[in-house]
Amino acid sequence: MTQEIIQLFSNLNFNWSIIESLAVFFSLIYVILAAKENIWCWGAALISVSLYVYICYTAKLYPETGLQIFYLIMAVIGYLTWNKKSKEEIKEWSEFKHLIIIVLGALFSFIMGFYFFTYTESAMPIIDSITTVFSVIATYMVVKKVLRNWLYWIVIDLLSVYMYFHRDLHLTSLLFVAYATIAVFGYISWSNRIKKNE
Repeated sequence: MTQEIIQLFSNLNFNWSIIESLAVFFSLIYVILAAKENIWCWGAALISVSLYVYICYTAKLYPETGLQIFYLIMAVIGYLTWNKKSKEEIKEWSEFKHLIIIVLGALFSFIMGFYFFTYTESAMPIIDSITTVFSVIATYMVVKKVLRNWLYWIVIDLLSVYMYFHRDLHLTSLLFVAYATIAVFGYISWSNRIKKNE
């Protein structure tokens, strides 16, 4: 059994660049600090997404490239929002609001996926569109400190693991495994903070 596992990994041609390694490092710092509700998460995000704009564009993940540009803007907005004197408190939205978000997100994902499938050479346009649309939504929820943002991220991260591995971005694929794990702890941490504030 051990021999088979070693053989499986030896047959994989891992593609880890310095740029991708730095992007992964700062992305991990971002999500760990966000789970701790630390404002400096936005500084780490600024560095990581700047690198990922280049990485995603060269991998022909065009919706994902646009998403990274959005993240760049949201890193600045996130810092300013979390740094206000009247600080955002962790909150929860209603089930109905989440249902509307999911339905509209699915609709926009389909429209975007159809466009990129039909009119571009985009790799994996459907999955790329789903992760892009819902990442925009979940990032807004992080900025506004909505508790269930972490549940959205778990699903987004697991889809991203498959997408990035398929595009030979193996280190980034591993990053999203870590993201999904940290998102679980982020949800637990923010849930506990809500209980303390009640």
